[in-house]
Formats: sequence, structure tokens, C-alpha cells
Amino acid sequence: MGTIWADTDGLHDDLETASGLEAWMEAVGVDEGTASATSNELAEARALRDSLRLLAAIQTEDTRPTAVSHMTDASRAVDVLNTAARRLPIPQLQIQNNAFRRTSTATSAVPAALAGIATEAVNLFGGPDADRLRACQAPGCVLYFVKTHHRREWCSIACGNRARAARHYQRIRQTTPQE
Repeated sequence: MGTIWADTDGLHDDLETASGLEAWMEAVGVDEGTASATSNELAEARALRDSLRLLAAIQTEDTRPTAVSHMTDASRAVDVLNTAARRLPIPQLQIQNNAFRRTSTATSAVPAALAGIATEAVNLFGGPDADRLRACQAPGCVLYFVKTHHRREWCSIACGNRARAARHYQRIRQTTPQE
């Protein structure tokens, strides 16, 4: 879900192009090798991301305009998630040169990575941590996080600082006479 993010320049989407998907996979440590992402794989990644953002918005009752997903139907979002999860590569054992070797059924790194993300999302939305999922309420932030500490209210330290600064400036504006 973090491939959509915001800063002072506005909203950004890391999955605008196939090369963006490849850069994201490299950044998260997926060994893609020399293969490049196809336009269909990019479409699958975007659909999964939008489905997860919609499900997170529903789970957290997030109504921020920036939380809007291109996906609008929760049933369709669940179908996209489950379809991606079913593509998880199945580990298999082979014997090569009198030694055991682990292989998998994955044909491409992109579907395998998306399947792994989808499986984690199923565990999050359907598991005991679902009630701890939160939308970051810092000004301009569009991210979600799992609340791991009772005092945590933002996705990052930077968002916490931004929210505190906004509250401080709001208090100053309320107490300073306007000309």
C-alpha cells in the first residue's frame, strides 16, 4: 500500500510504470534477476495495491479524500486479493546430482512477490491484528500502519512531528490577534 505516498510536492505513485514496479521490487528485496515487469504484471500490482488500500480504508473507517482507491467494490477487492494469494509459489523438492534442491512453481518474480503480499494481507485483514490497523492522521499522509504501541498514532516519527507542529501552529493562530 505504501507505493502511494505524499509529500510537500503532492501525491506520488511508485507504480506508474513497469520500471517503477521493478524499482519497487528491488527496493523491497525481491530478487528479480534480469527479467522485466510486463504491462499485465503492472496492472496486477496496481489492482492488488488498490484493493488493499480499499480494504484498509474500510477496516479503519478512513474517510480521508487522499485515501480514495481506484477500487470501489469491496467484494471485487477481496476477489483480487484472493486471486493473487492463490498464485503463491509452491515449494517443491527435486534431486539433482545426488543432492536435494528446493524449487518452486513460480514462473516470474512479480506474481510470486504479489502472492506473498496478498498472503500477508489476508493474514492481516483476517487475523488478530486487523483491529490494530490504523490510518495515519498526519496532515497530508496517505499511509496505513499497525499500531504496535498504545501511544502510537502515526505511521512514522516524521508524521508525528508534522502533526504536532500543525497543532502548535493552529494554537498560535488562535491566540494571536489577526490584523
